Amino acid sequence: MKKKITILFLFLSIMCIQSLNAEEKFLSLKKSKVNVRYGPSFDSEIKYIYKKINLPVKQIDQKENFRRIVDLKNNSGWIHVSQVKKSNSIIILEDKILFKKASNFSKPVARLEKGRLLVIKKCENNWCNIKTESHSGWIKNENLWGSIN
Repeated sequence: MKKKITILFLFLSIMCIQSLNAEEKFLSLKKSKVNVRYGPSFDSEIKYIYKKINLPVKQIDQKENFRRIVDLKNNSGWIHVSQVKKSNSIIILEDKILFKKASNFSKPVARLEKGRLLVIKKCENNWCNIKTESHSGWIKNENLWGSIN
């Protein structure tokens, strides 16, 4: 019995160490068509296809040249490293006002709806300068999905 407990403890310790090595971080899709696979190999079947450039995804694991990712809707799979880049985008989790300058007293430019994909130019003092298809300006950097760094 004592031997089984020792083996179980060693197994759990190894699993914890491996999960610490799997650095979670946000990335963005590099292309407008990205295959997501069931496993970390080109031999693995395609699970689904993203068709949105700059979509933010969270890396939850890595194996050689593949990254296991999860998206805002909790879909997950494996993507080749050539299909992702350092995070440069966010999705807003609530409706927001886009301002001309980084101030609540600045002129409002547009109303952005929840779920909108925004590309970040820069962030400073709780505000991010962003661009969309048709607008650019500043939003408060709260209630976002993605990384602002």
